[in-house]
Amino acid sequence: MSQLAVIFGLSGPKLTAAESAFFRDANPWGFILFARNIETPAQVRRLCGDIRQAVGRDALIFIDQEGGRVRRMRPPHWRDYPAASLFGYLPEAEDQKRAAFLAYRLIADDLRTVGITADCAPVLDLPVKGADPIISDRAFGKTTAQIVDRAHACMAGLLMGGVAPVIKHIPGHGRAKVDSHKALPTIEAARATLEKTDFLPFRLLNDAPMAMTAHAVYTYSSRTAVTVSRKSLTELVRAAIGYDGLVMSDDLDMKALNGTLTRKTERALAAGCDIALQCSGKMADMVLVAKGGRNLEGRSIMRARIAENCAEHVTEFDRPSAEREFDRLVSEAAKARVA
Repeated sequence: MSQLAVIFGLSGPKLTAAESAFFRDANPWGFILFARNIETPAQVRRLCGDIRQAVGRDALIFIDQEGGRVRRMRPPHWRDYPAASLFGYLPEAEDQKRAAFLAYRLIADDLRTVGITADCAPVLDLPVKGADPIISDRAFGKTTAQIVDRAHACMAGLLMGGVAPVIKHIPGHGRAKVDSHKALPTIEAARATLEKTDFLPFRLLNDAPMAMTAHAVYTYSSRTAVTVSRKSLTELVRAAIGYDGLVMSDDLDMKALNGTLTRKTERALAAGCDIALQCSGKMADMVLVAKGGRNLEGRSIMRARIAENCAEHVTEFDRPSAEREFDRLVSEAAKARVA
């Protein structure tokens, strides 16, 4: 059965009858959960089961669970994971990578246990002095080498836990001087500069199954946001970075993009996004997105199946041992940060 090239949010902690009927008819490719959808492990497990029952298949269910500021599942039911930047305070590079791996192997276990099978992480954005703080401590490091090493470990942890990773925000959001939730950033750096810095983590990790776009303009390529620019998606994402995995838009509700949700959806898919992401969970919004959507087709189907396959297998895992080691490394990093 054809699947709509969309990921939708939900309104609350239970799937409503209206949502169930809409999802059954629209058949979106995936779903995403937010704090409004999260109460207890048992509740989330039921919700994920109800979602999959509505569409009659094992659809990917996404979440933003990075640690630090960006985490939807929080204490007391789940661990309080630190922001990615903390791992950089460990003095040894191997410990930094090990901490990143353990964090996301534990996160994968948290997610998989309740039925969530995709995580919008890791952040590959390179933070730049003077930029908007929307990235800041979410970054894995201050250099491309640090970001690549630690983000690679993060992806390994997720994949070993049967959770598909999403690298973000391609081709790089670190220079943005405004938060794309509020306005459209314009990045004026030269192509040569971007290819040696911002683009590099994405190019070196371009085997990731999924990537989320940056709602940002890169002026050397286009005067239009990457998400809705065929020129930028082709030149920057597919060619310069060499990324051939599934590209999803960042949330279409964000203020960086103009127009109705129907038009935003049409533009994102026409530009070359494989999937349009819309997160509000409001029925009226989802109807507008569905009007602008289309079914998965061509290479997008192959990319979607590869992403789904990344959530098929879980490796053996000794959680108590991993938690003890992770707690030791986090304690060392926290001490080093204040020293």
